[in-house]
Amino acid sequence: MDLHLQDRLVVVTGGGSGIGAGITEVLCEEGARVVIVARRAPEPEWLTKTGADFVQAELSDDAACVTAVETIHQRHGQVYGLVNNAGANDGVGLGKGPAAFRASLDQNLVHYYTMLHLLADDIKAAKGAVVNISSKTALSGQGGTSAYVAAKAAQLGLTREWAVDFLPFGARVNAIVVAEVMTPLYRRWLDTMSDPDARLAEITRNIPLGRRMTTAREIADCCAFLLSDRSSHMTGQWLHPDGGYLHLDRAIAN
Repeated sequence: MDLHLQDRLVVVTGGGSGIGAGITEVLCEEGARVVIVARRAPEPEWLTKTGADFVQAELSDDAACVTAVETIHQRHGQVYGLVNNAGANDGVGLGKGPAAFRASLDQNLVHYYTMLHLLADDIKAAKGAVVNISSKTALSGQGGTSAYVAAKAAQLGLTREWAVDFLPFGARVNAIVVAEVMTPLYRRWLDTMSDPDARLAEITRNIPLGRRMTTAREIADCCAFLLSDRSSHMTGQWLHPDGGYLHLDRAIAN
């Protein structure tokens, strides 16, 4: 299916690693022009292979976001789509205190607002699309991650708020709620366990469809669809490509 993304300019924050890298790869395969905005540059060989561009920025720094967007405009012109993806579950719980909580929100939430604030005129003019990458922790809780959960829950609320803001312009805003996806960061977390294989088996037993982890590619395919005009009447939605993890009874046998 042609997603009609050929030559459309899409900005992907954190697009050089993990789920973001999967999104970058799929969008480039679809012919989109992708600009990654992140703190660290991806491997040069991978960047060359995908054909994506890279603009370095500390996304928690508002001025750095402004400079990044100026650079994108100078190099490539008008932006069609934004994938707000960058962030990490940093374990800032109730015991860490307000300063750590605020700093975590800067890393995981505020730049979602900042980047769309800076690119809103582009996306309105292009009748483009925004995809916010959120997490099932926003809806399920996790324990010990107050700041991350607050950020992810806010992203879902903002998805619907921004969808309303963009209605008069024919632009769309949707979210993907990520559950259990095997990324390098997830693998590192597993490796902190005394028995990583046993912990992974315990997790996958609770994923109804196939008893397996979701792949970054499956998240990326969903994201590409939401950015495309094949999803032209979808806005304000939270999609769950998670094998039924959040919504189906985990006692179901298959």
